[in-house]
Amino acid sequence: MSEIKYEQEGIVFDIQRYSIHDGPGIRTIVFLKGCPLACRWCSNPESQKAEPSLFFQKANCVKCGKCKEVCPTGAISPENPAFIDRSKCISCGTCANVCAYGALTMKGRSMTVWQVMQELQKDATNYRRSGGGITLSGGEPLVQSDFALELLKACKDKGWSTAMETTGNVPQEVVERVMPYVDHALVDLKSIDPAVHEKNTARPNRLILENAIRISKLSGNTAVRVPVIPGVNDNPAAIAAIAQFAKLMHGVETVHLLPYHRFGENKYALLGRDYPMGDTPALAGAKAEALKLVVEGQGLRCLIGG
Repeated sequence: MSEIKYEQEGIVFDIQRYSIHDGPGIRTIVFLKGCPLACRWCSNPESQKAEPSLFFQKANCVKCGKCKEVCPTGAISPENPAFIDRSKCISCGTCANVCAYGALTMKGRSMTVWQVMQELQKDATNYRRSGGGITLSGGEPLVQSDFALELLKACKDKGWSTAMETTGNVPQEVVERVMPYVDHALVDLKSIDPAVHEKNTARPNRLILENAIRISKLSGNTAVRVPVIPGVNDNPAAIAAIAQFAKLMHGVETVHLLPYHRFGENKYALLGRDYPMGDTPALAGAKAEALKLVVEGQGLRCLIGG
């Protein structure tokens, strides 16, 4: 393994500890900013842009005016119905720094590999006892490929298990450079139909499907994860097509069906955005169970949830 660049920087928007759903054992998930897709159901919209994002919690605002005074672009105005003119906001964080009430907060901060490792080290005992480790998520962690690579190398140097949630929508060379350091790949597939995929994610799926095959060759263990979305892929034909593709991948034995939920809806309001899924209800448990049978009918193990 080449020398680890502990000074390599990345933009991290969350570190979640004690996860049991994103790889084996007890894991710590490091969420990285940036994603090339724009999935309508995305539950982490703050992850989509590569730079830090500004949240505004209206209920916490006392209208003290300090944020308006320090904003360098004049993006903040109490007279503005949305309070923040997002077309002017440069997400510099100056306003959040002077907000004493938590109305303005930044999601995403620059961290070095060394700083992240200091956080991960706190859970090292859990990794050892449970067979767990760290999982990179996002966003799309491969967008920050240099940072992801160095962080994975540092974790491997500690003897920790590594995992990554990825759509694979990045250049082939990125996959080939990073994935050999991933023990458990969780490949996210939405639809095999290119028109359906592009309509709902704003990107075609050819590269994603090609890289799914590559990832399954390079990673030690690969599972397929499918967000099951009403009106998009919540039907037997769509799920069967994904299961059939999973069988073409190398060593894939398990497909996870992730039923659509609305848990991230409030984040859109915090970002000054409308929720793209409107009033679409959460996926019914009975439908998820029926689709599980479709996957199992293709000879694959199927789990509902992470």
